[in-house]
Amino acid sequence: MIIANRILTFGCIWLGLAQPLCAQTEPTDIANATDQFQDAFYESLTQKGIENYDKAILSLEKCQSLEPNNAVVYFELGKNYLAQKDYNKANEAFEKATQLDPTNKWFWVGLYDVMYETKAYEEAISIVLQLIEFNKDYKEDLVSLYMNTQQYDKALNLINELNDTVGKSELRDKYKFQIVSQGKYQSSEMDRLWAEINKNPQEEANYISLIFLYSDKNQDDKALEVAKKLEQAIPTSDWAQVSLFKYHLLANDGEQAVKSLLFVLASPKVESKIKHRMLNEFLLFIQDKPQFDADFDKAVAMLVQDQSVAVNKEVGKFYQNKNNLTKAIYFYNKQLALTPDDMESLSLLCERYTETGQFDVLALRAAEATERFPLQPQWYYFVGLAYNQLKKSAEAIQFLESGLEYVVEDKALEINYYIQLGEAYAALGNETKKEYYFNKAEALVQQAKKK
Repeated sequence: MIIANRILTFGCIWLGLAQPLCAQTEPTDIANATDQFQDAFYESLTQKGIENYDKAILSLEKCQSLEPNNAVVYFELGKNYLAQKDYNKANEAFEKATQLDPTNKWFWVGLYDVMYETKAYEEAISIVLQLIEFNKDYKEDLVSLYMNTQQYDKALNLINELNDTVGKSELRDKYKFQIVSQGKYQSSEMDRLWAEINKNPQEEANYISLIFLYSDKNQDDKALEVAKKLEQAIPTSDWAQVSLFKYHLLANDGEQAVKSLLFVLASPKVESKIKHRMLNEFLLFIQDKPQFDADFDKAVAMLVQDQSVAVNKEVGKFYQNKNNLTKAIYFYNKQLALTPDDMESLSLLCERYTETGQFDVLALRAAEATERFPLQPQWYYFVGLAYNQLKKSAEAIQFLESGLEYVVEDKALEINYYIQLGEAYAALGNETKKEYYFNKAEALVQQAKKK
């Protein structure tokens, strides 16, 4: 709703206060009546200013008795009643003001305020149509009212008019998407967009809207037709490449897909969500095409500045799920090069080193982690596990006993600690401590089973 400045100066108010009196009235009577009116009116403004609306209304009622056809008095009454949320009386007062003086915009604004606060949107439409005569900006309000009353035909026509005359807005785009998502409006909207494209082939937005509509209806051939036409009309269009990228993938044309992908990733106009979706689609495409690995690395590097998604980590998880642990390790390391404190990436990396038997590297990375995160027990565990596998039992015991102090309410990790300690002492020939730790691990396992 348009927010209007309704604070009127005393001078502006006074222009509407003094009404011509009958010629037969004595001059002294005129002066007295005018003085009484002024005093009562200004008293009402004072009381309203301190939110004492009851007293303000009493003063205005005195004004009303002195000048029963003064529109400003009814306007002020309406404002006080509205402040009290007495919507019926506010509506009556504002309506009377508009009847006495239909040329004053603010009287209509007051009436609109009542309709809006009471959600009387149908009635508000007729008021806004009056306000548009004073200020065309109220057409924005009219769009919202048409949407609230589900008059989508009128809303769509007005949205298109405003888009053409004042440019697009985020809210109107949202409304339009809501409307054209309904099947009955899509065909007419497509026809309109084709007409606009033919009339003005350099207006990129029309192509984009048409591509989205065809894509929404799974008419990929039509969407491709529009994308190619867009590329011909505007060779520098980012959105043409967004659509053509999918076509290149379907055509198994990796070279062209790479060109479109890198073009879009370099664009500041295309939102991050679309870029990430394209990267994911390309990742699926190149699973069995190692010739595109370098291109993929370049694409990932173009997205790493987007802090909303840890791209390298997500790619690492993708390869981990595909059991391609070598590539998973590669991308986890790339993520840690950018964000060394990313404990999730570090944990995933250590787990993959364990799975692939790279215990020397595991020992090194996990030992570094104990220095960076000295209170986190999982890193001590990984060092102990690695040293046990490397036949360095004494070093394993040193890290495991240190890290065990930090294990709190993590029974699974505690069990693994006891197992590794048992194995380390077994390797050193200390049967007593081996049995001690194995028994502690077994006790926790049995305890977990009972739960």
